[in-house]
Amino acid sequence: MMLNASISEAMLDELRQSLASKMSPKRYVHTCAVEEMVGRLCALYCPEAKVELRAAALLHDLTKEESLQNQLQMCREFGIMVRSEDILAPKTFHAKTAAELIRRDYPAFATETVLSAVRWHTTGHADMTLTEQLLYLADYIDDSRKFPDCVRLRDYFWGAQPERMDEASRLSHLRDTLILSYDMTMRNLLAESVPISPDTVLSRNDLIALREGARDVT
Repeated sequence: MMLNASISEAMLDELRQSLASKMSPKRYVHTCAVEEMVGRLCALYCPEAKVELRAAALLHDLTKEESLQNQLQMCREFGIMVRSEDILAPKTFHAKTAAELIRRDYPAFATETVLSAVRWHTTGHADMTLTEQLLYLADYIDDSRKFPDCVRLRDYFWGAQPERMDEASRLSHLRDTLILSYDMTMRNLLAESVPISPDTVLSRNDLIALREGARDVT
């Protein structure tokens, strides 16, 4: 993975300032906290992607505060397929619409790494890339999150001191943390009697197969 030299610190500063006027104060605090957390994760896993993933973090909730009606309108505009279960789980829309809005309105940041990380930061999917995994996790465990599951997952990840692990152990720890995050998410969705994204189920199953050495076994 190559560093995208076209995204500069000055561009990130300008983007941050622009978003401050477009988001609620609470959403902006979360956004900046995700940027900080993904930077910490990149230092452990892929320093070369740090600039791009910080940009992705700043843009990941670009459409989060839009109404369901506006989300559906954007889906129509961008040609995004809407399934019946999506309507019952409206929080999943913003990842799809944000990725498309970045292409249109923020082309300087529309790299493959940024777009894929934003697109999959809510549900995950099977065979996620490392950069997709890092934004997904950063969004779950950033320091602005006070929900019990978020605190628990943050303590689980950092409490194991991944900075002291070798590369293989650190990657295994990331995988196990993601599995735990999916377990938490799915339990909560089941308790609320709302649909679970098929992508989330597939992502969890894929990681478990990887952990058990069963991936691609015929």
